[in-house]
Amino acid sequence: MLKYLLVVAFFLAVIGFLVFIIRRNKEIQANGIETDAVVSRVDENSSLDDGSVPYTYYVKYQLQDGQTVEAQLNQSTQYIGEGTHVRIKYLPDKPKYVLLVK
Repeated sequence: MLKYLLVVAFFLAVIGFLVFIIRRNKEIQANGIETDAVVSRVDENSSLDDGSVPYTYYVKYQLQDGQTVEAQLNQSTQYIGEGTHVRIKYLPDKPKYVLLVK
């Protein structure tokens, strides 16, 4: 019984996390500020057995007040090299969450 409850709790946590990410991304898409950014770092993910994207990207960009921020980019299915200029969207009150503008 305990094992079953743990499995259910795990799946509920995963679903809750996915709902959070979807809502955050929709908020950024609807209300985000679009700006230029540069890919500052590319980390290779060590485990690909779960079907995840092989790289984690980080971008640096400036907020409207001139402050420079480094944030993790939403996952991209294509490789983006370090130093590449991209367009992103971010929320002023949550500048560490950014989306790549296609």
